[in-house]
Amino acid sequence: MEIRGAAYRHPALVGSGLLEQVGERTGKYLPRKTCAIISDTNVSPLFADRIKRSLESANFQPTLITIPAGEKSKTLKQAGAICDQMIAAGLDRQSFVIGLGGGMIGDISGFVAAIYHRGIPHVQIPTTLLAMVDSSIGGKTGVNTADGKNLIGAFHHPSLVIDDMEVLKTLPPREFNQGFAEIIKQAIIADAEMFGALKNTEANDALALQSLIKRNIEIKSKIVAKDERDQTGERAILNFGHTIGHAIERTGDYGKFLHGEAVSLGIVAACAISIKKAGFSPDQRDAIVDLLRRFNLPTQLPKDFPREKIIERLKFDKKFEGGNVRFVVTPHIGAAYLTNDVTHDDVREAISEL
Repeated sequence: MEIRGAAYRHPALVGSGLLEQVGERTGKYLPRKTCAIISDTNVSPLFADRIKRSLESANFQPTLITIPAGEKSKTLKQAGAICDQMIAAGLDRQSFVIGLGGGMIGDISGFVAAIYHRGIPHVQIPTTLLAMVDSSIGGKTGVNTADGKNLIGAFHHPSLVIDDMEVLKTLPPREFNQGFAEIIKQAIIADAEMFGALKNTEANDALALQSLIKRNIEIKSKIVAKDERDQTGERAILNFGHTIGHAIERTGDYGKFLHGEAVSLGIVAACAISIKKAGFSPDQRDAIVDLLRRFNLPTQLPKDFPREKIIERLKFDKKFEGGNVRFVVTPHIGAAYLTNDVTHDDVREAISEL
């Protein structure tokens, strides 16, 4: 399938057995020779050798750079260290970057591609369901700071996205399930029909999953194309559940909850705010909670979780511009909009109820 906007156009390949074809497929779109494969300590041992062999058989010269797994690696310091390794390997402005991993790797490898020699091509090979349906699409790259997620970054669309369904079989259940938080979010904001279908979707149905991934790529890419640089507010609806979700993730020091799990909790909080501010139906909120639970996603915070710290973290969120809360609400499943009508007290109350 093709993803396009005013300033970019690239293919997204979704299927099985694509890792063995990386060299051949990449050669079609990037007639270059040298590249860096950026991966992490979890993913590299599983897939990096296979991809290196495929690239070498297509006459590429790949350099593998492996960084520690986990969100704590997504820093400016780590991005600089990757650039230093690329320089040492002789990579130049005619090289390109392959991001092989989940959302963290996609974000930092995309950021490195955006800044290395002022920008070189980026190939996304996501290895989690979450990254396939969300972070590999849309061109947002970045790293975290001590104060918040993705506060330093750049828009840099990939030249190619390769989603091999086979890699999902290697994911632990918790890692796999977190991808459904973003899928459910996309259904809430843009596709009531998909929301209904998810009630009967079995997570282990490979054909249904492939179709679901393609549908989510379509939804996200269409929303992104309307607001490529996140300026008009149309793209902001993708942040449904993320304002509070990111703060929960940060409060747990990126260890207590996976990104999708934090987003799941953020979705529940956003539903509570939507009931108060957008006329959202409590019955629909209950249907969302049931669906999140169907995929083993959390819908309540542990009793001892420091809720006050979540509120402190919120002030660093990029959506809190000028002290105002720009918050995404839903009036009904299948639609969402951005509003400035949400107060800090509304947010505080929703967090206290989690």
